[in-house]
Amino acid sequence: MAKQFLFVGKTLEELQKMDLNEFAKLLTARQRRNLKRGITEQQKRLLKAIKMFKSGARKKHVKTHVRDMIVLPEMVGVMIHIYNGKEFLPVNITEHMIGHYLGEFSRTRKSVAHSAPGIGATKSSAAQSVK
Repeated sequence: MAKQFLFVGKTLEELQKMDLNEFAKLLTARQRRNLKRGITEQQKRLLKAIKMFKSGARKKHVKTHVRDMIVLPEMVGVMIHIYNGKEFLPVNITEHMIGHYLGEFSRTRKSVAHSAPGIGATKSSAAQSVK
């Protein structure tokens, strides 16, 4: 049997029926304060694009530069392409992402994978033969 998702004791359906002020009371202090201040015009445009996509009025996928948007219950199930400074990375929004920022799921830095040092990089490698 699959484990049922609960966010602070509420199911996803209950969260989706809540208005923004009720939902904000369930969040941590930083997210609650962010939503209490109101959402910006860019965030409103993103929510509008997500609603259009879910209703089928919009065919293209949703792209955004808004990394400081908090994942709301109405975003669940949508693939959003989030800008990381270089490219748009596709992120499928799940119920476990609720309350987090979109920027947390689109990393801006890659992990460094160093290979072997080149010839002349160190004193010992300068004496090696070039093959």
